[in-house]
Amino acid sequence: MEKTCKYSRQREALYSMLQATTEHPTADWLYARLKPEFPDLSLGTVYRNLNILVDQGLALRLHYGSTFDRYDACRDPHHHFLCERCGAVLDIPLATDRKLNARIEQQTGHLVRGHSIEFHGLCGTCRADAPTDHDSRARQAN
Repeated sequence: MEKTCKYSRQREALYSMLQATTEHPTADWLYARLKPEFPDLSLGTVYRNLNILVDQGLALRLHYGSTFDRYDACRDPHHHFLCERCGAVLDIPLATDRKLNARIEQQTGHLVRGHSIEFHGLCGTCRADAPTDHDSRARQAN
């Protein structure tokens, strides 16, 4: 049974902000940007509204082993890249393999409802700031 919620201007603003960013923000990030417009806004309200958006299927909650979740309003199947240095979560514009779910079901007998693939490494900015593996090996040899 789907839970209905009354309209909330704060939730609408939160959802609009979530849709407008590619940052995969945390609740704190959203709270900091909405607080000037809604002075009475609490962090608890942000979390409650994010939970409602997730429950309604309007947002994804991303768990990446951190102490805080990130959120994504892009519901289309896609992959993510996680930067090991700066913590950025970036969308990967790579087509998803829709046949993978069926192959896993055939091989395991499990009911697969979806999957996600995460890539890890250094984002383009951090990679440009970091010495390459080749540079590191050359320094170690000297």
